[in-house]
Amino acid sequence: MAAPPTRPHIALRPSSFFKSIDSVDDDAWDSASDSEEPAQSTFSFSSWGRTSSTTSPKPVPKPVTSDNPSSNSLAFSYTHLNAPNPTSYPPRTTDTPQPPKNGWTIVRTLPERRSSNDTGSSNQDDGFDHVPDVDGVVDLEGDMILGDLELDPAADSLQSLPDKPKSTSMRSDAEAIVNDPLCGIRRPTPISRNSKDSISGNNEKSDKLMRERSIKTNRKHKFVDCLSKQDVNIAELRKLAWAGIPNELRPMAWQLLLGYLPLASPLRAATLARKRNEYTSLVEVAFARDREGIDQQIWHQIEIDVPRTRPGVRLWMYGATQRCLERILYVWAIRHPASGYVQGINDLVTPFFQVFLSAYIDSDPEEFNPALLPKSVSDAIEADSFWCLSRLLDGIQDNYIFAQPGIQRSVRRMADLVARIDAPLSAHLESQNVEFMQFAFRWMNCLLMREMSVQNTIRMWDTYLAEGPDAFSQFHLYVCSAFLVKWSEKLRTMDFQGIIMFLQSLPTQNWGDHEVEMLLSEAFVLNSIWHNAQSHFNGK
Repeated sequence: MAAPPTRPHIALRPSSFFKSIDSVDDDAWDSASDSEEPAQSTFSFSSWGRTSSTTSPKPVPKPVTSDNPSSNSLAFSYTHLNAPNPTSYPPRTTDTPQPPKNGWTIVRTLPERRSSNDTGSSNQDDGFDHVPDVDGVVDLEGDMILGDLELDPAADSLQSLPDKPKSTSMRSDAEAIVNDPLCGIRRPTPISRNSKDSISGNNEKSDKLMRERSIKTNRKHKFVDCLSKQDVNIAELRKLAWAGIPNELRPMAWQLLLGYLPLASPLRAATLARKRNEYTSLVEVAFARDREGIDQQIWHQIEIDVPRTRPGVRLWMYGATQRCLERILYVWAIRHPASGYVQGINDLVTPFFQVFLSAYIDSDPEEFNPALLPKSVSDAIEADSFWCLSRLLDGIQDNYIFAQPGIQRSVRRMADLVARIDAPLSAHLESQNVEFMQFAFRWMNCLLMREMSVQNTIRMWDTYLAEGPDAFSQFHLYVCSAFLVKWSEKLRTMDFQGIIMFLQSLPTQNWGDHEVEMLLSEAFVLNSIWHNAQSHFNGK
């Protein structure tokens, strides 16, 4: 099989500012059918860039023809790419590849990373793609754009993450979990009363710790009992999941809540095998013609975005992870011609990939190198992530079609809601000429993933999935409103520049489950009050 296409480093073309469009034509939205029965394929998508090389150049895919480049619509820092048309691009000249531009981005000065070299692995391939490091702690591409800025030249001199010893803490039953997710679930052993003596401190503190442990253990028991039934009661599962799902049970629970995994246990093995084979066939078709079959505009944008996904997190710096992400995004884009690929969708893959990876390992997923996984396990994680991403995006499809009317509608409703629940804040923002679109567009496009850690996002998605299929469009509106009002007191003391800068870099780095659950509770109250009073939104 021909080698896979890789990064063509060409400059990102400029785009225009976001323009609000009140109405757009209805676009067809292609979604996967569970009833499809794809033929068995011998194609191995895991062979497409399973490991990365830093010593030999990768082949650059070339387009075929064209006079009409696909149009795009830019909404702030996110580039909207239309459906692929391999015959619509001009032949590529043999000019020297140029480094990618950063596009619509503010590049801020950050503290220098303190790197340390691991002498024990200096001669080994660490599995990373050697791309410019972007100071790891902050997503630079997530800043609100104020102009078409070039990539900071200083970034070219930054080094990739230092080598670390590779973790090999994979579960012994990983291969079995591929075919039967339930076999990875172990009923927690209740803590005996005798273990109370081992807890140091006074009796009051010990009793409190024991009660907390007992509550967590009881919740796990309820989850295991629910998931172990022949036919899972989805209403019961949603009720349990609203307050959070235990880490070891989350992969299977998410697949059930999304409708990817059947509720009836006898059907699960066959369904998983069919959907994974179907994804393998989709990858084979998408990359069958190698260079000639790749849509250059979409592929180029994906290859720019993938290395910038979750900067500083080792999992997303490994070449094996990046190749998986590239395939997922490209296959999704060509299957959904109404939208194509839109910047920000790459972020939405990360919670699924990280959660499903955690089912097969005993260590922190953010530190694990997927290249160490067996092929069957790696392929299963990639396919499951693709289908669950598709399920999620099916519910918010109008956020990503031309002109992104879903996001515009949500931002307008958020402005109306904030005016009702916090009139002083709304008035202050208006007096400072701050438009909600200037900060809330990203909140809707990336589902607050640029404002929180992946762990916080995963906890939020537990509740979103428990809320039902409309939660990522409806309930998310109330979460964003509660999120903004949380900073009301500080925002009302700031001018335009201070407000914009603060909302671009919110102090959520130290947030844990408690802060996320408080936010979700406030959003639930707003949803309960206002969801059935939609006519009030049109009163302004």
